Amino acid sequence: MKKCISLLFALCLLAGCGHRDEVFTIKGHFSDASDTTLYLEHITLGSGIQQIDSTRLDETGDFVLHGSRPANPEFYRLRIGNQGINLAVDSTETITVEAPMKNLSFAYSIEGSGACDTIRLLCLKMAELERNVHKTANNRDLTLEERDRKIMEMVQQYKADVKTQFIGNNLSSASSYFACFQMLGGQLLFDPLNDKDDLKWVRAVANAWYERFPESERTQNLANIVAKGRRNLAPPRTITLDLDDEKVSELGIIDMTFPDIEGREVSLSSLKGNVVLLDFTAYTLRGSSERMLEMRKLYNKFHDRGFEIYQVSIDPDRHIWTQCCESLPWVSVYCEEGANSDMLKLYQVTQLPYYFLIDRNCDLNARQENISDLEQAIEALL
Repeated sequence: MKKCISLLFALCLLAGCGHRDEVFTIKGHFSDASDTTLYLEHITLGSGIQQIDSTRLDETGDFVLHGSRPANPEFYRLRIGNQGINLAVDSTETITVEAPMKNLSFAYSIEGSGACDTIRLLCLKMAELERNVHKTANNRDLTLEERDRKIMEMVQQYKADVKTQFIGNNLSSASSYFACFQMLGGQLLFDPLNDKDDLKWVRAVANAWYERFPESERTQNLANIVAKGRRNLAPPRTITLDLDDEKVSELGIIDMTFPDIEGREVSLSSLKGNVVLLDFTAYTLRGSSERMLEMRKLYNKFHDRGFEIYQVSIDPDRHIWTQCCESLPWVSVYCEEGANSDMLKLYQVTQLPYYFLIDRNCDLNARQENISDLEQAIEALL
């Protein structure tokens, strides 16, 4: 009986340890905060701010709060009244915070998390920008146009500093994500939907998060923003099918034009003079990675002799395409119409992936099913 009780006690201890292992801890000390309530809140992506723990501070000001371990980096805040401290948590870390109640949001110190300390620096920098903007906006010695210009210059300088000094140092960190969503005057400071440079940096963060946290909702959020920004900033595009018999006869192909990863419109006919592998594919297909390696071998072997690849992706997720093709050396373009593209019908593509060989005169030379040895066929056309 004693052995059974001892075994049950040991199992309970193990279960308790396992439970503690699945939480993170925020502890510390707030001076002059006696008889106030401290809240630990989760700043969710789509469900608002959720309280996850709280405590009533006594005269010591000491506190210990806990939250469930997040699967990916998540954002939280400590709050007393209308004062708050922003936090980022990605595991079961223990973070220590100390601050005076009088200036809780800006006079705190933090240990146990580099990301949280970087967020602290970002908040201090933002507070300084807000003070300078407010001071300039109320400077009646300046005209309205001068005030607007100075404020714009301050904002642009702030963004440049944040990009190079904070985001560029660690693209996949929680602090870089946080920086992308800082607000000034109730508006987002970074505008990837309308500013090409902002889009470039947010895209870099999105790519880094995709590498480290592919299952995170915040990764998908970044991907959606980047995709929308690309669409907004891409030059207006109309799809025109030029099926003029004389032109098709002259080119030997039905021409097509699609945007590359930088949004530039690239025509298949622009590669005339090269032997071209026209490849219809989707990077989400099984075996795509291995196929890309084989195509890279072909490209490396023949490119210097005038061989090019024009690869048309019909992936339903544009972000996956950008992730996969960003480092590819050949022409990779995106077809938004996907499987409904008229080009697939005109070229009678019935399966993916599927390729064609086009000779230097821009004549369609062979289809996939008629090529027994692709490397040999390319060699013959070169």
